[in-house]
Amino acid sequence: MDLEAVRTFAAVAEAGQFQKAAADLSITQQAVSKRIAALERELGVRLFARTPRGAELTIDGQAFLPHARELLRAVERAVASVRTGRRPLRVDILASRGAASGLMRGFHHAHPEIDLDVVMLLDIETAVASIRSGAIDASFRAVAAPGRPLPEDIESVRVLDEPLQLLTGPAHALAGARSVTVAQLVGHRIWMPGIAPGTEWGAYYDDLVAEFGLTIEATGPNFGSDALLETVADTPALATFMGEHIRLVWPARYGLRRIPVTDPAPVYPHSLLWHRDNPHPALAALRAHLAATATGLDAAGTWRPDWVLPR
Repeated sequence: MDLEAVRTFAAVAEAGQFQKAAADLSITQQAVSKRIAALERELGVRLFARTPRGAELTIDGQAFLPHARELLRAVERAVASVRTGRRPLRVDILASRGAASGLMRGFHHAHPEIDLDVVMLLDIETAVASIRSGAIDASFRAVAAPGRPLPEDIESVRVLDEPLQLLTGPAHALAGARSVTVAQLVGHRIWMPGIAPGTEWGAYYDDLVAEFGLTIEATGPNFGSDALLETVADTPALATFMGEHIRLVWPARYGLRRIPVTDPAPVYPHSLLWHRDNPHPALAALRAHLAATATGLDAAGTWRPDWVLPR
């Protein structure tokens, strides 16, 4: 469908006259008539009836008008979505309840004037490909997995080292501890069904297991956080890891405990990734905000894999 003809139809409907619509569109009245005639031929109906007072919508014209206006609004949204400086800043946060979501909420609070479009992609390969294609402007990712260095055109900076906590039910052997050392976790079953092979967080936990001899099980289907919390609450033999900045809500009857892990404290390193040639002006504001609010980076007594992106 010729969108200029649709735009002309909407202008005539608004003006009530072909001549006034022509003036509003800065085209000739003959051009208006040709566009309307072509649109009527395409639709197979008459859209206007000529009267002494001008052009009045027919019943078909009245039916088509709201759809025509929606088409034009869709065009405006499509153009704005790719116009640098006018479209929202598109950022991948991986999960809605994770640390990156909290970082972006903090940015939005500091810069409410910046429009944001938040997405959630699964793996780092998809995120990097989306950054390089321009589908997104930036992504929060924990690490570059071993043997998978970032492309040369992708920049990165570490913005948060998030301490891990142990989450247990009330009957777990460690439920009463104020904190636990990594050594105390040896021999306990840590259940994390959300670990996906080949992802950067899968590589992180593989290294954590290799470094400290922990038992992390990723068996069974991943039914989401609600099912995980219910299972941990009801199963004394199971615990799970949770980032300090993850915000979850559960029924009080679960009696779940969040226990800091120490000596050393495993931290999950979050980095911001972006394309070095990305011109979106809000990207610079996001980077500056994260640099000003970064805390806990490279703190003493913490552990992270040696393949973490440099700060």
